[in-house]
Amino acid sequence: MTPMLVFDLETIPDVAGLRVLNGWGAEVPDADVAERAFAARREAVGHDFLPLHLQKIAVIGCVFRDDDGFRVRCIGKADDPEASLVSGFFKTIERYTPQLISWNGSGFDLPVLHYRGLIHGVQAARYWDMGEDDRDFRFSNYISRYHNRHCDLMDLLAKYNGRANAPLDELAKLCGFPGKLGMDGSQVWRAWQEGRADEVRAYCETDVVNTWLMFCRFRFMRGMLSRDQYDAEIALVRDTLQAIDQPHWREYLAAWPAAGAMR
Repeated sequence: MTPMLVFDLETIPDVAGLRVLNGWGAEVPDADVAERAFAARREAVGHDFLPLHLQKIAVIGCVFRDDDGFRVRCIGKADDPEASLVSGFFKTIERYTPQLISWNGSGFDLPVLHYRGLIHGVQAARYWDMGEDDRDFRFSNYISRYHNRHCDLMDLLAKYNGRANAPLDELAKLCGFPGKLGMDGSQVWRAWQEGRADEVRAYCETDVVNTWLMFCRFRFMRGMLSRDQYDAEIALVRDTLQAIDQPHWREYLAAWPAAGAMR
């Protein structure tokens, strides 16, 4: 089996970067730096979602599936520096050359990783290879939109038409999966400020499991999995989560009454 890596980011404002760009000193509290940036953004474009290069990575959640089984975790620890998280992500690619799977990874997660890797000087030779070092990457690499080495499932299902994009939470629930529980991306910054990093990490982990379940359903739709193989993958996820004694997985399983039942 080709190793598969599902990934998702949770981000917070890059307060240090905002200080550099705006000349705001240490006398301005972090919360005020972020609020000033949000206010300027709202005035400029009508919303407070900051540009991608000013999104600091707080959490990288991952599902890893290979011949050894199914694993879900966040890279590093909650207090690890951002550079360590970014480096850990690209080192996983360097070591395993997995297929990457995301929901809106092309539109958000990967560009953020590009910018933050550039800022921190993180090397990622395997990821950026477009055939210069490995001829196979000329026709299947992580960078080209239509190559399968990275599958942005949202982009693909919408037939690369942004007007047709569907939210992961709603589509997951329509497919019988739990979807988001207790938090969404708009609440991450406040939770992080309040010291609730463990909640943010738990939320990110559930999101990558939602994405993996959707990818399994997609592979069944494509005919890449038989019904028995699909059921076995879904059962593997459920059994793995049941063996992890953590509150967010108990809540997740309680919201998942039937193991991937299709209506």
